[in-house]
Amino acid sequence: MRVVGIGQCSWDYLAVVDSFPASDSKAEVSEWQEQGGGPVATALVALARLGITADFHGVVGDDREGAKIRESLHSEGIDISGLVTRNMALSQKAFIAIERKSAKRTIFWERPSGAPLLPVELPEALLADCCFLLLDGLMSETSLFAAKKARSLGIPVMLDAGKVRPGMLKIARSCDYLVASEQFALDLGWAGDPAAFQPQAKRLGAPVVTITLGERGSVTYRDSEIICLPAFPVEARDTTGAGDVFHGAYAYGLLRGLDLRDTIRFASAAAAMKCRMIGGRAGIPDQAQALGFLAENKCSISFPD
Repeated sequence: MRVVGIGQCSWDYLAVVDSFPASDSKAEVSEWQEQGGGPVATALVALARLGITADFHGVVGDDREGAKIRESLHSEGIDISGLVTRNMALSQKAFIAIERKSAKRTIFWERPSGAPLLPVELPEALLADCCFLLLDGLMSETSLFAAKKARSLGIPVMLDAGKVRPGMLKIARSCDYLVASEQFALDLGWAGDPAAFQPQAKRLGAPVVTITLGERGSVTYRDSEIICLPAFPVEARDTTGAGDVFHGAYAYGLLRGLDLRDTIRFASAAAAMKCRMIGGRAGIPDQAQALGFLAENKCSISFPD
């Protein structure tokens, strides 16, 4: 199995503080971390740890952060031959302040200064032997191009929708799975009632729409069906990257033939486990660890042979 991902990659600087400081004050940092980040990039790391071959296509600059992003993906076994380096450009980076007691975080980020990836920069054999395409829609022209090409070849497409951005809704209509954050749903009028949001979910165009709600679980829409599943309780240290890991594990469940409910449960377990560690990638489990966690939570999932 080979999954292709197109989208963002970042280098994250993380700091744990007892509480967020008031303006014009100071806060002592109890722990520093540096890790790779970005929606599609982190989702592919989750897939790689679960045993799936992954290719990443995106953009970095020729700076310190760009080199670290490359190494962080390469070290996970991800093919980065499609990761383009822009000369004299800055890579995307973020500073993330994490509140110790709540595990909530505030993200300050800088977008890359290099031009976004263009369709002509994708390899001719982009989707050869590909079984799944994962997008975050940040490079809208290239994302839409790849989604349409994948759909024409019968390759499933998933869009990780963090918020409603220009071109995002158009990409959604070319996807099989839309797995979106609560912020994306709020942008479209979500008010907390799953039944009331169902017409809007249908209008998005993707046959399956999942809205992630953090510690409140998720809501999934498929045809006339609404699937509401809780999150797994954990002693969370940091929620950074939880949604990205959810996306990667969701794709894994689908690829391994799980039904939709078990796919969501598996993704929820992987995301919850990630939250026990600082940073978006340190806590990502492999399959055995995820299944063990599910068993501990009295949730039995069996992958088809």
